Amino acid sequence: MAPIPKRGTVAVTGAAGFLGGWVVHLLLDKGYRVRACVRNAEDPLRTTFLKEMPGYASGRLTLHSADLDQPGCFDEIFKGCHGVAHVSHVSDYNDADYVARVCGHVIDSVNNSGSVTRVVVTSSIAAVISEADIHEVVRRPVFYEDRFPDEMNPRRTPERGQGYSMAKLIAERAFAEAAEKSGAWDAITCCPGDNVGPIQSAHQKDMGPWQHNIEMMLEGAYDQNLVYRPWMTVDVRDDAECHIRLLESVNVKNGERYIAWSTDARNVEDICADIDRLLPELRHATPQVTDPFPDRIKAREAEFRGIWAGAELRNDRIRAVTGVTFRPLDDSIRDCVESLLSIAKVQPVVRPVVEAAA
Repeated sequence: MAPIPKRGTVAVTGAAGFLGGWVVHLLLDKGYRVRACVRNAEDPLRTTFLKEMPGYASGRLTLHSADLDQPGCFDEIFKGCHGVAHVSHVSDYNDADYVARVCGHVIDSVNNSGSVTRVVVTSSIAAVISEADIHEVVRRPVFYEDRFPDEMNPRRTPERGQGYSMAKLIAERAFAEAAEKSGAWDAITCCPGDNVGPIQSAHQKDMGPWQHNIEMMLEGAYDQNLVYRPWMTVDVRDDAECHIRLLESVNVKNGERYIAWSTDARNVEDICADIDRLLPELRHATPQVTDPFPDRIKAREAEFRGIWAGAELRNDRIRAVTGVTFRPLDDSIRDCVESLLSIAKVQPVVRPVVEAAA
């Protein structure tokens, strides 16, 4: 199908979120008309930052209440739109039937629109790398678009923490199959890495693990990552740019997936230490990481770190079809910290000022 026209109309689900808010912001910067879909458009906590964008004052940005758990919720919103950035999260990733049903609500509204030609669906690197058996990373260490988790592993179940990655694959396939059946639109999947970067609204400090983890670091406490996996990052602004360029691209086809990450990987304790390195003026009192794992996991720390160190992160495809350039992680950390301080009013733990000797 056709890419969306420049300066056309795009609906963004999950528009109040960390990533969704940046998709809205950058679409407006590029001259698009945007229909921002949120659960409650009258909730000032989550929507004030959207209403403060210049496009809202002019009417180029409009806000719409939509509960994606309800069928038909996007029917009127999608009519007349050229594209949809489906960024929104669902309420329960562990219920496969529910996930499929919610996907059906969005798909039906796309089909009923009569105008949408492309949908970009936000998935996750979890749908690329999340394994029930960590040694699968040793067997298949290259993380690129054709890599999927070992779905035949009997331990790959929601009860064992795999619900999120399983649900993302359900969504990827549901949209691709529906688009193929329709023939009127296509579905492209974007699999973002760990989003790091500036928040635009105070509530977003809690809408994602990575900026919340940095908030915890500033406040003097944070936890080790699950099975010692390093952060595999993308700046949230670059992630949003990838979504938009996939909507625009003439080089993508229905059912294709693209990984949006910079290929920067860094251990959580190094991220914390980076705050003081990047912003020495803050005098951040760098805390020690808390390791919440049982002893049997701690005993394998070196093994797990070695496995992740052998992983090879690739972003060749998304750079080829979009031309996107990814920011260095240092910029993302710095801007995240400064936005947490200025927008969310996070109070950092700082080192005492040492008086110079008389």
